[in-house]
Amino acid sequence: MKSRRKLAILGGEPAFAEPLHVGRPNVGDRARLMARLNDMLERRWLTNYGPYVQELERRIRDMLGVRHCIAMCNATIALEIVIRALQLKGEVLVPSFTFIATAHALQWQEITPVFCDIDPRTHTVDPGRIEAMITPRTTGIIGVHTWGRPCDVAALTEIARRRDLRLIFDAAHAFGCTHAGRHIGNFGDAEVFSFHATKFFNAFEGGAVVTNDDELAAKIRLMKNFGFSGYDKVIYIGTNGKMSEASAAMALTSLESLDSFIETNRENHACYARALAELPGLTLLSYDGAERSNYQYVVVEVDEERAGLSRDALLEVLHAENVIARRYFYPGCHRMEPYRSYFPHAGLLLPETEAVARRVLVLPTGTSVRPDDISMIASILSDAIANPAARRSTALVQA
Repeated sequence: MKSRRKLAILGGEPAFAEPLHVGRPNVGDRARLMARLNDMLERRWLTNYGPYVQELERRIRDMLGVRHCIAMCNATIALEIVIRALQLKGEVLVPSFTFIATAHALQWQEITPVFCDIDPRTHTVDPGRIEAMITPRTTGIIGVHTWGRPCDVAALTEIARRRDLRLIFDAAHAFGCTHAGRHIGNFGDAEVFSFHATKFFNAFEGGAVVTNDDELAAKIRLMKNFGFSGYDKVIYIGTNGKMSEASAAMALTSLESLDSFIETNRENHACYARALAELPGLTLLSYDGAERSNYQYVVVEVDEERAGLSRDALLEVLHAENVIARRYFYPGCHRMEPYRSYFPHAGLLLPETEAVARRVLVLPTGTSVRPDDISMIASILSDAIANPAARRSTALVQA
C-alpha cells in the first residue's frame, strides 16, 4: 500500500475533516420514525407499556423464537433485574474482559463478581477456568457473547446444571446472531440485549430480557414496573425499568432496517479484511460464516513486535487523523474501581485478559463508514507501521 499523505502526527493535516467514531449510531427510515413519533404524540401515550413497546416485544419474540421478550429502559437495569429475579447472592463468576456494567450490575446489589480469565482465541470466558473458581458461595455464572461471537454455551450450560448454578448471558453485542443455528436469546436462564445508541441496532437507549422460563418472565415483568400487577395493586418489590414509547418507535424503525445494517457491516468487515491483509502485526478477528452474525465490531489484534508499534501508539496515530478508534475492554474490569481496590492481585489469575486488553483495537464501521474511508484508515495504519518517524512521535506523545 503506497503512502499518499503525511501523517497528522508528523505535521500533516488530519485525513478526516470530521471525526469517524466507533459506535456512531445507525439511523433507519427517518420518515417512518417521525410518523411513529407523531402517532405517539397524537395518542399521548408516552410510556407505561404502550402499543409500540408491545409491538416491539412481539416482533423480537417472534424473530428469535423465544417465549418471552421484556423491553427495558437499558441493558444495565435489565441485567440487574434478572440477577435479582434469579435471587443471586454471594459470588457470581464473570469475565473481566467486558464492559464495566456487567460487573457493576452485581456489585450494585452487593454480590461479588469473581473475575474469570478468557480464551485468547475467542475473547470469551474460558469454561475450564470457570470450573476451578467455583466455591460454596458461588450462585451463578454470567457469560458474555463478546463482539457478538457466542461464548461456549454448551460447556457453560453443562457446568451450571451439574453445579446447580444459575446461568445468564450478557448478549449486549449479539442481537441478530445465532449459535448452533439458533438465535442468541434461547440459552441459559435468560439473556440480556442492549439497544444503546452505540449498538448497530438501537432504540436511542434501551434493552431487553429474553427467556423461555414463564415464571421468570412473569417475575421480571413485575419487577420492571415497581411490582404492580394491576392499577393499584403491588405484589412484589420492583423498580422502574420500563422502555418509553419513543425508544420503542426507534427500535421498531431500526428493526425494519436490520438486514440492511447487517449487510453494511458485513461488507465493511470484508473490506477491512482485504485492506489490512498485508499489514504486518495486525490480525482481524473473523466471524463464523456458518452462523448469522451482525458484524458490528471490527476488531484488530496488534502484535507490537511484528508491527513495530504498540496498540496504543497506533491509537494515537488514528486519533490524530480523526479516526476515533477504541481499545476495548481496556484495562479490564479488575483494574477499575472498586474492583482494583477489592482484588488488587486479581491480574495474577487473568493473564489472557490482560494480554488481550493490551492488543485489541476496534475500528469504525456501520452505515456512516464507506469503502473509501476504510481504504484511508488502512493507508494510515500502513504509513504508521512503515514510518520510523511515526514510531518516535507516538513514543513522545505517550511519554
